[in-house]
Amino acid sequence: MNAVNESSHHTVTVAAWHSVLRFLGQEAKHLDDKDWDAWLALYAPDVDYWVPAWDSDGTLVTDPTKHVSLIYYKNRGGLEDRVFRIRTGRSASSTPLARTSHQFQLIDLSEPDDVVLARTNWVVHTVTEHAVRSYFGTAHYTLKPHNDSWLIHAKKTIVLNDRIDQVLDVFHI
Repeated sequence: MNAVNESSHHTVTVAAWHSVLRFLGQEAKHLDDKDWDAWLALYAPDVDYWVPAWDSDGTLVTDPTKHVSLIYYKNRGGLEDRVFRIRTGRSASSTPLARTSHQFQLIDLSEPDDVVLARTNWVVHTVTEHAVRSYFGTAHYTLKPHNDSWLIHAKKTIVLNDRIDQVLDVFHI
């Protein structure tokens, strides 16, 4: 996941910026629409999906295999299992399923070698059982070209307001 955090000053074309912006917009749309199959299709089979916890107020944990994380899946199988539990009602965090509105802003993009590194700021508003909540943070993506679009090969989502009063799930962020 270190490559996701490294800042690089590569020239990015307007076409690449718009393509990534559209792709990430599809991710937000699929989560809001609860279109789980389309959402999963955006992820590579070997995706590294990580939501690190805060070790202290200013320091994130650095290794999902050695520290507690809010969410960590070392491949798409973990995401597929989450979706299975959401669909079957076997997930306490998704019963009842929250209504969501995902909003993001693409703030950085670089194209080192054969990947695209993207950073977004995001906010998600949710409502469940008459309780309205908001989550916000940053997300770091490693994207690789796939057909005429992209696949997510790594996603590190940092939840800045991690003092939450419920279980956090993939659709909350």
